Amino acid sequence: MKQFLAGKIRNIALAGHGGSGKTSLGEALLFRAGEIDRLGKIADGNTTFDFDPEEVRRQASVSSSVYPFVWDNTKINLIDTPGLFDYAGGMCEGLRAAESVLIALSAKSGVEVGTWKAWQMAGDMKRARMFFIGKMDEENADYYKVLGDLREAFGSSVCPLTVPCVKDGKVQCYVNLVDNKAYTYNQKGEAAEMAMPDMPELSDWRDAISEAVAESDETLFEKFFSGETFTREELIAGIRKGVRSGTFTPVLCGSGYTLEGINMLLDSIVHHLPSAEDSAGETAKKEDGGESLVPCSESEPLAAYVFKTVADPFVGKLSYVKVVSGKLSGDITPVNTRTGQPERLGKIIHVKGKKQEETQALTAGDIGAITKLGETVTGDSLCDPKRPLIFDKIAFPHATLSMAIRAKNKGDEGKVSAGIQRLMEEDPSIGFELNAETRQQVLSGLGEQHLDIVVSKLKAKFGVEIELINPRVPYRETIRKKVKVEGKHKKQTGGHGQFGHVWIEFEPHGGDQLVFETNVFGGSVPKNFFPAVEKGLQEAVSRGVIAGYPVVGLRAILVDGSYHPVDSSEMAFKTAASLAYKAGVAQAGPVLLEPIGHLKVTVPDSNTGDIMGELNKRRGRVLGMNPVGAGLQEVEGEAPMSEMHDFTTYLRSATQGRGSFTFDFERYEQLPANLEEAVKEDAKKMSEEE
Repeated sequence: MKQFLAGKIRNIALAGHGGSGKTSLGEALLFRAGEIDRLGKIADGNTTFDFDPEEVRRQASVSSSVYPFVWDNTKINLIDTPGLFDYAGGMCEGLRAAESVLIALSAKSGVEVGTWKAWQMAGDMKRARMFFIGKMDEENADYYKVLGDLREAFGSSVCPLTVPCVKDGKVQCYVNLVDNKAYTYNQKGEAAEMAMPDMPELSDWRDAISEAVAESDETLFEKFFSGETFTREELIAGIRKGVRSGTFTPVLCGSGYTLEGINMLLDSIVHHLPSAEDSAGETAKKEDGGESLVPCSESEPLAAYVFKTVADPFVGKLSYVKVVSGKLSGDITPVNTRTGQPERLGKIIHVKGKKQEETQALTAGDIGAITKLGETVTGDSLCDPKRPLIFDKIAFPHATLSMAIRAKNKGDEGKVSAGIQRLMEEDPSIGFELNAETRQQVLSGLGEQHLDIVVSKLKAKFGVEIELINPRVPYRETIRKKVKVEGKHKKQTGGHGQFGHVWIEFEPHGGDQLVFETNVFGGSVPKNFFPAVEKGLQEAVSRGVIAGYPVVGLRAILVDGSYHPVDSSEMAFKTAASLAYKAGVAQAGPVLLEPIGHLKVTVPDSNTGDIMGELNKRRGRVLGMNPVGAGLQEVEGEAPMSEMHDFTTYLRSATQGRGSFTFDFERYEQLPANLEEAVKEDAKKMSEEE
């Protein structure tokens, strides 16, 4: 593939709700551009973008994929992103590398949650936006209803550039409102111009376009105000300016299956969406903490960032890069500004789905990949050593569903950890930790399907089989009363014996750590044995007397005791302290404590009652509500962490995916007495398993 300058490059992320026809639309764009010679079908598992075995099996995109092609002497890097919420990390990657977002909708389903999310994320990242209403060939398709819903949902900036002429429920032709031409399509999806249909509303839509174009430029506004008609070039320039600024959002339509309207969509991408030269420049941080504006120009020093990583145990690591400025080639050894070390480049390639095409260089504004980068990971910046810069990281969604891992084959725990670490290079939205307290490996993700993908990839790529189980809850124990107890360790085994004798007062206090104090009079316990007493207590508090959980909020005061001039030793006093602990805690009203988390959940206004009711069911309490705009409310509350591990599944179901939440540990509270028995039984099973 030949090199293109930034002005002739369009980087487009293809987004939309799952099932909206997004991947089929991408397939149609490649076919119409002559890049592929047949249309793949999701049901047949042979689409260009969904080539991963998991995507073929699930018939859905689970990660982002890139395919460059040429239309009208312009290079278009099309990035297909997942529509399902469990794989939202892929959409974050795609939008980070793009300047524009093409949001696919179904003419039957219309505006869905995925439409909202793609629109919102594109707006937050200041990306240009364009809608394509697809599946126009299907029964019950209603373009004008969907267009009305789009304008109602996203405002008057939404304006059609192509509209269908529909009679008896079937599309007769498509009208290009910019060129003022109408087209029919044959069975091969080839366009033929025809006479303009009699549609009175066409003039209204053309006027709406002209009005929007006039608002983009003062000169054009004066021309519009004087009643003059814009030329085609003025319309194109005005639309592009409005799209770039966010004041104009084009809507096109057609079918990815029959190829109707695809040629007009390609023309609109080239003519109306901003080029890399227009919008790929970024502000980056310098080494001294200041900021630097990096224009998208080949004459600038090299500056690029890695937006996606593929880690394959057989092929090796593949790092997808976006070149912001300069030229990435084998002639330069860039520095990784995170590590501060130079990074030797492997092969530089254009990625075309699952195919790879080697190239000598990637120019400013272009997207490609590098093989076998040593220390570079997703989010890293690669720069000319003379101008090290740090670009903004990708804001990946936080993992909200955690499950414990159990390896099916003993001894595979190390392989599990190594495999997941490799998968985390591919997908930073995966979380993984070894919980030292519960002694479990805990895997976190965005939902059940997300974790299921990890399980499948571990088996397919690394030969490790695991099962997911509910994670254990890190309970605590504490006391409620003050007691004074004796601990005596006396043993005679011939020769020197062992003797340690202490009296210790135990009482509650507000902190988490053991507080050890001494109040001994008359040398009944020599000072040199105080550290041994404290050490015995420190070791003892790691296991409580109810269910074996760590004890917190404990103050221990050594008040008396005795010793033997020959048989007393540090070990004897350590043991005596441990005996006093067991006796004292058991008498001091021990109780179990459960972890409480602070919840912030954002939901549509209509779901606030459902969320409040659900929190009550989960033994939580609502602390307040705050409106956050766009018909959303933030509900703030607290709930036991033991009740919340599957909250993400409930929330997605209750809000159709529009809800989001954060849940962070806040403090410990006493567990209700009626739940203690179940916790004790679970602790017993855990002990037996070990």
